[in-house]
Amino acid sequence: MAPILELIKKNAVPVNVMRSAAKGGLPLPAAEMLEVLVYLTQNPLFGQDARMTLAKWDAQSAIDVLRMDDTAAEVLLYFWQDANRRPGLMPTLIENPAIPETLLMELGSSAPREIVIMLLASERARHAPAVVEALLTNEYLTPAEADALRAGGVQPALIEEEPIAASPEEEAALQAFQKEHAAEIAAAEDRPFELAPEEMPEGTVAPAGNNQPETPANQLGNTAALAASVLGRADASEFDEAEQKKLTILQKISKLNVGQRIKLGFIGGREERTILIRDSARLVQNAVLQSPKLTDPEVESFAGAKNLHENVFREIARQRRFLKLYPVVRNLVNNPKCPLDISLTLIKTLMVHDLKSLRHSKSVPDTIRKIAAKLYQEKASRGGEKKE
Repeated sequence: MAPILELIKKNAVPVNVMRSAAKGGLPLPAAEMLEVLVYLTQNPLFGQDARMTLAKWDAQSAIDVLRMDDTAAEVLLYFWQDANRRPGLMPTLIENPAIPETLLMELGSSAPREIVIMLLASERARHAPAVVEALLTNEYLTPAEADALRAGGVQPALIEEEPIAASPEEEAALQAFQKEHAAEIAAAEDRPFELAPEEMPEGTVAPAGNNQPETPANQLGNTAALAASVLGRADASEFDEAEQKKLTILQKISKLNVGQRIKLGFIGGREERTILIRDSARLVQNAVLQSPKLTDPEVESFAGAKNLHENVFREIARQRRFLKLYPVVRNLVNNPKCPLDISLTLIKTLMVHDLKSLRHSKSVPDTIRKIAAKLYQEKASRGGEKKE
């Protein structure tokens, strides 16, 4: 047990230190910090902060801790629980012998499709007869996979697709991007796939050493809910055969490293770009926005999306070819997730009728509403429109 945790349990720590601990701000090794955070999730005052910090904790840092033999059982079980589950961490947890086989059996019988894929890929799970038996009862296991398990092999969980051929233009753009960002790509090569969060609650603070926010666990714990979010559907039960293929694309992307995701961002299709633009790795986001295949309607959609990283909006605003599209500018200014400095620059270019509606919008900051009202008064007066 971490020494600081012993003091916390004895109520021998000042409130300000407890608050910093709940936000991941103590200068502790990752293993000790995670142990403290998991304990604090049950604290009536700081539990919410601790849960949010854990949900945003850097994936690679968490993986390094979860693969250790001496990681606290409380930490392993916290991330194992369905409510806190993150797909990027599950392969490491599945392989950790500290996770009892009984838990693997429970998971195998009831896991969603994305977890079934991970279990099929796990040496430990495939060689545990009880886990195999549990998997064979799972409704998301395909007949081919079941036959392969019974025969002692494993059917590839992901549908094999024909390699995507890149045009000369796409290949040239990809090579230029790879050359320009070679050092950054190499540094981030092993960063696992994580989706940017839907919403970041006001006042949240990223934990120490965590450069980018990650998807809250409750967004990733269920394949159908995740797919509904990614594919823009309110009800996962509406998925048809074509959308099931998109689920397969999501599963495939989750297995790729940063370099492979960058390549897919350049040469992949619209479905791949829709998912990759939400990748928490900025290089992948930028690759999507520099793809020669990217269409104007896609950029307009990205500009208005409320589930993208701030970097996406900054990259869109940085590229002149995007700002020539008026719907892109309008969507950025009306988007509450767009950085304020960008909105303040672009609002001056909005048309009168858009300023008129923007001044009453409750989704944008008060500063934007006030400036919209002022600009509307000025432009409406010059244009002869009656002021309200």
